[in-house]
Formats: sequence, structure tokens, C-alpha cells
Amino acid sequence: MRRLKLIKDETKFDFMGIRRIALGISAALMIVSMIDLAIAGLNFGIDFRGGTLIEARFPEAADLGQVRDVARGLDLGDVAVQEFGAATDVLIRVETQPGGGDAQTAAVATVTEALRNSFEGVDIRRTETVGPKVSGELIQAGIIAIVLAVAAVLVYIWLRFEWQFAVGAVAALTHDVVLTIGVFALLQLEFNLSIIAAILTIVGYSLNDTVVVFDRVRENLRRFKTTPLDDVLNLSINETLSRTIMTSVTTLIALFALYFLGGEVIRGFTFAMIWGVVVGTFSSVFVASPLLLLLGVKRDWDQEASPKDGAGVQFGG
Repeated sequence: MRRLKLIKDETKFDFMGIRRIALGISAALMIVSMIDLAIAGLNFGIDFRGGTLIEARFPEAADLGQVRDVARGLDLGDVAVQEFGAATDVLIRVETQPGGGDAQTAAVATVTEALRNSFEGVDIRRTETVGPKVSGELIQAGIIAIVLAVAAVLVYIWLRFEWQFAVGAVAALTHDVVLTIGVFALLQLEFNLSIIAAILTIVGYSLNDTVVVFDRVRENLRRFKTTPLDDVLNLSINETLSRTIMTSVTTLIALFALYFLGGEVIRGFTFAMIWGVVVGTFSSVFVASPLLLLLGVKRDWDQEASPKDGAGVQFGG
């Protein structure tokens, strides 16, 4: 049986030849993401805004318009109604009520009673309540988690390689985090704790891709001591390209299956992961490596040069 190949083993793509275009696109997307984040903001879920979430299952396909009219007629402030997976499942979000926990509990009772009186056979499957104090602490904890993860990567890469490698890796991770948050701001998708978990997972995935390339770069720097750095980077990326593409594609297959078959509960998480895998693969090639070329690296002169040093390393053909 022939092996499944998504890309041939030996490639000679000139990645560094288009580095300026790739970095320009990345910079532009990051700027757009930050501007959109500042203008539109994130659509925080109940984890971060505080409030009550009620999941209801109807015996038949729910009329969202009627459910919305019933919920909004209760004078409970901002109420959002949306389909949740199957046509019979509905999520109702009610904003935090003034008056503390007792008021929030009363709001849940009011909504559930109104639904049961208006729709025969409705089943209230679950209710979740998050107070404003808890939601504020969760936002702070989420930001701290992301910052600490990126800082830990900086230290790890610095100790394992050199500071230039660390700067390139952290720039790639920052690129991935900013673009992931930016797409949620642009599409106004719900941003909750599961998205924070997805971002931390993306950091780990992107770092793994980047370290694989950087390991090969370090090996080739020792083998080809006089070869220009851009050719060493091209060679290293091409040598690891088959592994990078195969890892990304197999991961995406699993994530797309989760996105379409896993239900509404994890859809936001899987969307963030799909987007993160794409931008993470892009950044390991077109952000981390070009920045390494820009900063330069110290060559390892302690080992003997390869007899093939500088020979046969050509790209773009």
C-alpha cells in the first residue's frame, strides 16, 4: 500500500523570498483585529458578563420569535434567545439582575414559570448563574493565564535556544492570540471560558510547530556554517514541511468533525481551535522564521563544517 502523502518529501519553496509580503499581511491583520476589538469589543458570554443561562427543550421545533416575546415581556432587562444544537433546544440568557443573588434566583423562577405556562411540555434542562464579581475575577484570571503562558514560552525558548529564537516564537504566539481574539470580535461570537482554554491550547500547538522548525534550523546552522541564514531557514522549513502539513491536516479533520457533530456546547471552542491551527501553522513559517532572519543568530563555530557546506542549497526553482 502506498503511503498517503499530502506533500512530497523534498521541496524547495522559497519561503523567505516572500517574507515581506507575509509579514505585511500579518501586521495588517493584527492592526485590523486590534481596531475592531477597540470599536466593537468582544461578545462576552455569561461567564464574563454575569447573568443567568437557561437551557430549555421543547417537544417540537421551537418558535424562537415566540420564546423571545415571552422572555422579553418579563421585564428582566437584556434577554437573548438562540437555538442550541437541535431545533427543539433553546438557550435563554438573562442579564444580571439588580438586588444580588435573591433577585437572580427570582428571575430564573420567573422565566421557567413563564415558559411552562406558555409552551406545553417544555423541559428546563439546566440553569447557570454567574454573579458580576465572579465574572470580573474570571476575566482577570483569563488574561493572567494567557500572559503567563506566553512569558513561560519566552523563558523556555530563551534557555533552549538563544534570545533571538525566543523573540521570534513569542511574536508568533502573540500573532496567533491577537488574530484569534480579533476574529471573535469581528464575528461577534460568544467569548467565554472555553475560548480562553482554546487560546491556551493554540499557544501550545503553535509553540510545538515553531520548536520543530527551530530545532532543524539549529542543526542546519551547525552543518552549513557559511550558507546564508535565509537559505538555512528555507532548507529547515522545507525539511519539516511534510510533518507540519500532515499534523495540521489531521488535527483539522478531528476539529471539523467536532465542530459539525459535537453540538452547540463546544462549537465556539472548536471554531477557535480550527482558526488557531490555521494561523499557528502560518505563523511558525511566516512570522517566527522571518523575525529570526531579521534578528540574526550566532553561528556554532565549535563543530567542524560539513564537507557539503553551502552546496546544493537552492530555492525557488
